[in-house]
Amino acid sequence: MGATIELAPEPASVRSARTFCAERLAAWGAAPELVETAALLVSELVTNVVLHAGTPLVVSVRRGGRLRVEVEDRDPRPPVTKGGDVRAASGRGLLLIEAMSEGFGTEVRPSGKLVWFELAWQGA
Repeated sequence: MGATIELAPEPASVRSARTFCAERLAAWGAAPELVETAALLVSELVTNVVLHAGTPLVVSVRRGGRLRVEVEDRDPRPPVTKGGDVRAASGRGLLLIEAMSEGFGTEVRPSGKLVWFELAWQGA
């Protein structure tokens, strides 16, 4: 199972990505905790695109044995963490994704980059 949405590089896209992710997961019968975690983490990735890449983006969610959420943009620069300072005003998104996901990564592509995370599937 999978679904995709294309979004503009604007702040409203963060909410759109959260809603898209939450609605798809709920339709697939995901546990509320999984929906909440995935929505939070996708909002972090989309926020990074809006703030740093400034390009159109694509959000994809796929369900297999795990849930995989991908955010693709047109900027080839990989995301950067800010050294793990939890007091920083920004730069904590990737740290949060690392702490809360089963795995995450970045793939640089000729057209930009893809940043993804995976969570263990939990049904309701």
